[in-house]
Amino acid sequence: MLTATGSKADFEIRFAQEKDIAAILGMISQLAEYEKMLDQVKVTEQLLNEAIFKRRAAEAIIGERCGEPVAYAIFYPVFGSFSGKTGLFIEDLYVKADIRRRGLGKALFAFVAKIAVERGYKRLMWTVLDWNEPSKAFYRRMGAEVTSEPWLLCKLSGKSLKALAREKV
Repeated sequence: MLTATGSKADFEIRFAQEKDIAAILGMISQLAEYEKMLDQVKVTEQLLNEAIFKRRAAEAIIGERCGEPVAYAIFYPVFGSFSGKTGLFIEDLYVKADIRRRGLGKALFAFVAKIAVERGYKRLMWTVLDWNEPSKAFYRRMGAEVTSEPWLLCKLSGKSLKALAREKV
């Protein structure tokens, strides 16, 4: 557990437990609302529990203030075939609006960075929406490169994924 002292409050950061699933789901919805993507949230408590605690497809940490979850991050390992480097990809990192600007976001990043270094990973990666200037500025202040890579994100899901999986190979 890591303790971070902010300007007005004390925070604790710890690995999430199954009892945190409802709180994480609530914050996922808040993040999606902020990102104007609430209609895309399909995850349930059962799906989160399965992914994080049963299949261990990702890990989660919780930031608490006075014993109440006020922030979270979800991350998982990645590998770069060109560089040969391993890293952690931060899928989500969220701090509730009323507790921002007190150091908890940076403390969450530092906690995940420490995990990466301890495990021998060489980098942290995440995405940011192109219009989210406050977040981009925050990331740059931490020393992150906010790139406009020549690659565009592509994904297959739903019917398209299932149709391709049915193809004869």
